[in-house]
Amino acid sequence: MTNKTTEHLGVPEADLIASGAIWTAREIEQQPRMLQQTHELLSAMRDRIQAFVAPIAGNPAARIVLTGAGTSSYIGQCLAPLLDRQLAARVDAVPTTDLVSAPYLYLDPAQPLLLVSFGRSGNSPESLAAVELAESLVRDVRHLVVTCNAEGALNTVPARESMTLLLPEETHDTSFAMTSSFSCMLYATLLAFSGAQALDDRIGPIALATERVINEFRLSLQELALHGFDRVVYLGSGLFQGLAREAALKLGELTNGAVATCFDSPLGFRHGPKTFITDKTLVMVFVSNNPLTRQYDHDLLEELRQDGCAARIIEVAAQRREPQAPDTLLVPGMSAASDIDLLWPYVAVAQIYAFNASRALGLSPDSPNKQGTVNRVVQGVRIHSITP
Repeated sequence: MTNKTTEHLGVPEADLIASGAIWTAREIEQQPRMLQQTHELLSAMRDRIQAFVAPIAGNPAARIVLTGAGTSSYIGQCLAPLLDRQLAARVDAVPTTDLVSAPYLYLDPAQPLLLVSFGRSGNSPESLAAVELAESLVRDVRHLVVTCNAEGALNTVPARESMTLLLPEETHDTSFAMTSSFSCMLYATLLAFSGAQALDDRIGPIALATERVINEFRLSLQELALHGFDRVVYLGSGLFQGLAREAALKLGELTNGAVATCFDSPLGFRHGPKTFITDKTLVMVFVSNNPLTRQYDHDLLEELRQDGCAARIIEVAAQRREPQAPDTLLVPGMSAASDIDLLWPYVAVAQIYAFNASRALGLSPDSPNKQGTVNRVVQGVRIHSITP
């Protein structure tokens, strides 16, 4: 009896190891399991979390700032519009790169603040500086750190009131690009402000849909990546605007900039960015389940197909429409889900495509930038003191 060859994302493990792709593949594939573990871990802390965030979240005069750099900042961009509607406090997504370079535009000394800091490693210079700036400039401030690294410096930055949500160790991605760290920090933050009980019945369908996307779409996404598109556009409305940015970054990172990327909302795309499209461009649209928003997504999709300028147009959707549009990736079991719950299966599509595009170019997804001009933890940042 022969042993079955171990595979990840449909590729034999030995091939992944040899080509420098094993960590990226594993970390994409582990997301359904890591989401479940994150839910269980934080559910056990639900009372402590609620007690910590409630004084700010329930205060209409207060503000919550979701912050991080790069992929970590897009977590906030995905969540801020929804949390701002749900919570009494104002909620904004502000990258640490903006906070550090122009703190007086974003930090009000008199407004109570909860700074939510995302960090895979917790060692980014801007993340540490953002905490220190908030401590020095804001009179009433507390810090919620969401991180994947128990040894990260972000966990030990001096602060008056702070709490750390430390996610399962496996979410501290070894690969260059953030995958399971993004999805689990996103989920942890939604749980922290929505309450674990609100997600008890949703985590199962979210994890299952993400698992099915990984298992059922990997071959079609592998074939798509072999077409050699030199430009890719990601479009999403509402919560999916942040997702479109993350998808564009993931492809840029894993292809080492060899594929040009663009992101926008479907309505915004008509206002100039549409000129980005050539006959070698792939367009991928993350379609909303909201009835109104979905109509705008479909309008743009039909317009692009009628234009006939793009090489391929893919719609990633959870609701079937008749007649079924060509090149549709239909996420199973989520036709009645809210858009927030679609973020996880949708981002898996973008990650798998980026992984395969990297391999199609002969790159190593675990470390695609051989020049050393970008790093897993950013380097070369000088933090300057505030001018009195």
